[in-house]
Amino acid sequence: MSWKPHIEELRQRERLAEKMGGEEPVSRQRGRGKLTVRERVAFLADPGSFQEIGKIAGRAEYDENHQLKDFLPANMVVGRGKVGGKPVVILGDDFTVRGGAADASIRGKMLIAEKMAGEYRMPLIRLVDGTGGGGSIKMLDKDPRTYIPETPGWEYAVENLAEIPVVSLALGPCAGLGAGRV
Repeated sequence: MSWKPHIEELRQRERLAEKMGGEEPVSRQRGRGKLTVRERVAFLADPGSFQEIGKIAGRAEYDENHQLKDFLPANMVVGRGKVGGKPVVILGDDFTVRGGAADASIRGKMLIAEKMAGEYRMPLIRLVDGTGGGGSIKMLDKDPRTYIPETPGWEYAVENLAEIPVVSLALGPCAGLGAGRV
């Protein structure tokens, strides 16, 4: 058995993740005079220093032959890099994937950034461009009930404020959890 097909699928997921929410949402983002999350990270981090974590996290779609057909990445970009030569953790919302709605994210990505920054005592930079959970139209289509969404890991976000430098930038519409993170 060869690992080659599996490795190629991972590389394909990476390529698809770099397209973020797709041509139309990326075009809308730029049409509003805004950078995409990947452009923001590239602008912020020292050249070549950013190492992304969880790039292939998201929702994959396969065809009848079990071949990767499409991939929608999670709407957060997370990783470590350097800013001004100093190591930092960067967490950025991708507004091109469901408007950066927290209920579309894979919560582990936000948690890993918060935990990593706290554990390694690294400054955390949050590029916030999204909303809280429980209020997106897609989620209301699936479940019309209203609820107060859980916020697992919120204790890490709050604890970090007392332990490490945290910079949160509101780079677009921020409501709910997004506003709380700012």
